[in-house]
Amino acid sequence: MDFTNYWQYSDAVTRTLFFLLLALSIVSWVTGIIRVLQSRKLVTTVADDLSQQLQAKRSDLSVADAATRRLITEQTLLKHIGRYRFSSERGLPILGTTAAIAPFIGLFGTVWGIFHALHNIGMSGQAGLGQVAGPVGEALIMTGLGIAVAIPAVVFYNLAVRINRSVMYHANDRAHDLLAQSAELSATQQPSI
Repeated sequence: MDFTNYWQYSDAVTRTLFFLLLALSIVSWVTGIIRVLQSRKLVTTVADDLSQQLQAKRSDLSVADAATRRLITEQTLLKHIGRYRFSSERGLPILGTTAAIAPFIGLFGTVWGIFHALHNIGMSGQAGLGQVAGPVGEALIMTGLGIAVAIPAVVFYNLAVRINRSVMYHANDRAHDLLAQSAELSATQQPSI
C-alpha cells in the first residue's frame, strides 16, 4: 500500500481533509516555533524592560508626593505586565485549537473513508477479507495523520505556556523589586518633622 494508490482511490472529501490537516500542521509548526523563540527572548528581556519603562517615568515621579508616586509606579508596572502577557500569549489559540480539532478531523476522515470503502465493496458484491482490509486500512491513515498533526501542536502549546509562566514570574518579581525601591525612595525623600 503506497500513497499514490491511496490517493487514487480517495474522493474529494478525503482529499480536502488531507489538505486541511496539512495546512494545520504547517501553521502549527510555524506558529509553535515562532511562539517558543519569542517567549524565550521575552524571558531574558522582561525584567530589564520593566526597569527601563519605570525609569522613563522617573521625571513624573520626582515631583509627586509618596501616594501619587506609588500609584504611578503601580499603574505603569501593571500596564506593561499586561502587555507582556498579551504578547506572550499570541499564537496560543492556534496551537490549542489545532491540538483539539486535528484528531477529530482525522477521525472524521477515517469514518468517511470506511464508509466510502464499504459502499464500494457493497456495490461490487465482494465481501471477503481481502476486499475489506485494504480500503479500511487505508481509511485509518487519516486518524494517524490527525494525531500526527495534534502532537506537535500540543508540545508547542505546553512549551510556550511553560515559558510564559517564567516570563510572568520574572516580570512580577522585578515589579515587586521596583515597587520596593520606589517605597524606599519615598521614605528617604520625606522631610523629617
